[in-house]
Amino acid sequence: MSCPMGHGTGAVTGTGAGDTPAPGGEAIVREEGAQLDFSKDMSYGDYLHLDKVLSAQHPLSPDHNEMLFIVQHQTSELWMKLMLHELQGAVAHVAADQLPEAFKMLARVSRIMEQLVHAWDVLGTMTPPEYSAIRPYLSNSSGFQSAQYRRIEFMLGNKNAAMLKPHAHRADLLAQVQAAYEAPSLYDEVLRLMQRRGIAVPAARLDRDWTQPYAADDGVKAAWLEVYRDPKAHWDLYQMGEELVDLEDAFRLWRFRHVTTVERVIGFKRGTGGTGGVSYLRKMLDVVLFPELWALRTEL
Repeated sequence: MSCPMGHGTGAVTGTGAGDTPAPGGEAIVREEGAQLDFSKDMSYGDYLHLDKVLSAQHPLSPDHNEMLFIVQHQTSELWMKLMLHELQGAVAHVAADQLPEAFKMLARVSRIMEQLVHAWDVLGTMTPPEYSAIRPYLSNSSGFQSAQYRRIEFMLGNKNAAMLKPHAHRADLLAQVQAAYEAPSLYDEVLRLMQRRGIAVPAARLDRDWTQPYAADDGVKAAWLEVYRDPKAHWDLYQMGEELVDLEDAFRLWRFRHVTTVERVIGFKRGTGGTGGVSYLRKMLDVVLFPELWALRTEL
């Protein structure tokens, strides 16, 4: 049986000398290729500054697998840059009572977190001997020192003054992390929103020291229960609660995959940044960002 597109090459064949080939296969390549002259206009690579991005990988060891390690962390930092962009926008829209815009941004943050979760699957292909070959070249560098990740943690309410210290050597980064540390978190802004919408929130939760980690409050749980027991009357706040649960759900998965990947690759060795490695990461699994939204489910 013959192929109508030729011999598997995409070529178009006609039935006579006067036939005009249909625009497809090699014909399309020729026609489109003639238009692909970017000598005068901005190209794809120009727009994305790909020369800089793709030349930013500089392995220090002679080991083949270090490229994986570098690209994994660089791409994660790019996703975190977008996550911060969306979180900052969401916080601003919540503060301005512009919830549809905030919902879109928070949903996007959750999808970004899913990308970060799956990134661990790639790093998990690095075996212990492969990591051991590059570890001596990493010195004290560690993801623990990621200023962007720390800002995300602070924006989600997990405040800890000790986490400012890893950035003390860079005044510019420290200023960014410090600003997130001192600002109300996303959840703080949501509680203010609830108060503006007529839901009673304890005053101590609305005007407090923003540098302190958020602690669960029975009064806040009662406020959320009022919302969840009558979703139709408080639809925007109900949707906000579920957006926050989606986000924390994704964040928990990221933390879990982080722990399992680290244990798979280095076991219980100490981290390059000086932390306890897996033992430290396991403690982070117990951190709850929006406690009342999880606790209320038992009472509904």
